[in-house]
Amino acid sequence: MRVANLTRGTDVADSIRVATSMRDRMVGLLGTSADELGDGLLIEHAASIHMFFMRYAIDAVFVGADGRVTKTVPALQPWRVVWWARGARNCLELPAGRIAQSRTAVGDAIEVTPVPARPQ
Repeated sequence: MRVANLTRGTDVADSIRVATSMRDRMVGLLGTSADELGDGLLIEHAASIHMFFMRYAIDAVFVGADGRVTKTVPALQPWRVVWWARGARNCLELPAGRIAQSRTAVGDAIEVTPVPARPQ
């Protein structure tokens, strides 16, 4: 999936994985290295996240059902918790620095679209 910030006209992520199952949402990025993060992970139905057992910092962007950013947490460190992001439906877990790079802020409109398949 590709993530764009429509308000700022910036790319947030070119190719993110999506965690839809209960297992994928619970595991998230646990056990991965910063190199394995890639462009990030979209966790559906996540208004809170934890960083227990993580080994690196991430940027977290919480997005409401309307596609608007409800909360941003830059450089969220291991062993920290975001208890609740009011109005959030999903959470984008991104490489640290991506919030600043894409200039993403609370209230921005975010669009998540499928990445077209590459021709074989």
